[in-house]
Amino acid sequence: MACPSPGPSRAVTAKAASPAPDIHDVPLVALNFRVRSRLSLYLNPPTQVSAYWPALAEELGFQYLEIVNLQTQSDPTRGLLDAWQTRERATVGRLLELLHKLERLDVLEDLRPSIDEDCKKYLKKKQQEEAEKPLQVPAVDSSNPQTLELMGITILDDPQGLVPELFDAFICYCPSDIQFVHEMIQRLEQTDCRLKLCVSDRDVLPGTCVWSITSELIEKRCRRMVVVISDEYLQSNECDFQTKFALSLCPGARQKRLIPVKYKPMKREFPSILRFITLCDYTNPCTRSWFWPRLARALSQP
Repeated sequence: MACPSPGPSRAVTAKAASPAPDIHDVPLVALNFRVRSRLSLYLNPPTQVSAYWPALAEELGFQYLEIVNLQTQSDPTRGLLDAWQTRERATVGRLLELLHKLERLDVLEDLRPSIDEDCKKYLKKKQQEEAEKPLQVPAVDSSNPQTLELMGITILDDPQGLVPELFDAFICYCPSDIQFVHEMIQRLEQTDCRLKLCVSDRDVLPGTCVWSITSELIEKRCRRMVVVISDEYLQSNECDFQTKFALSLCPGARQKRLIPVKYKPMKREFPSILRFITLCDYTNPCTRSWFWPRLARALSQP
């Protein structure tokens, strides 16, 4: 017996509805400010009939002291999301699963269309970035011997790659901030600190693929990475790549590998991806005298 055809209204609905994106593996960073603000409106106020942000924090594995610290913030839900998105399994799909588990169906009903839209935009942007990547970039791996491109990449390297040059820290900076980088060199290299910094414009030989070389330096040649934060830094694709690559090597900053530095006032909002890491703030006149010894000590840690 033939199956009955769907009614007209049902057929029209199926045709008009756009398929929701596959959001199971979309990282939490895809959610924009508006969605996060709506989540805060739902989850910040404690109620007797529904779970709010501490319940979500517990499901995510946050410890008691971490939750207590979040309680001191003006927007604990926003702080929770910012902290969680740097950890493993921080995906939109996981967030939706936990909201459903906590029976916050009101949140899901209201925000699901906006969340789907954010995920669509994120996936589309990623597709565009993949299409714009330079072709034939060799992968950075731990194979030995190294590829020819990764041999002799700094001015003091052994050309044969037998004795690679090593550094205490890789300096991630925007060209407009080069004057502060010069001061950093004077304070950390040319004093009793005797640290060795990797400054790309000074130490890296020209003529090689910037993405491969910086990945090699950050992952295998430098024990730490200093990120010089400024408004110009936030507009630099190269700085964005270097920062996210360094964070991917130590999720949750467990190895204290990345150190953000703010050296001048900013008009733009401080990047949320770095808010959970302790900042070296050169703009505070009350603590400026401690800035260089504190930074030098952090870079000297084993």
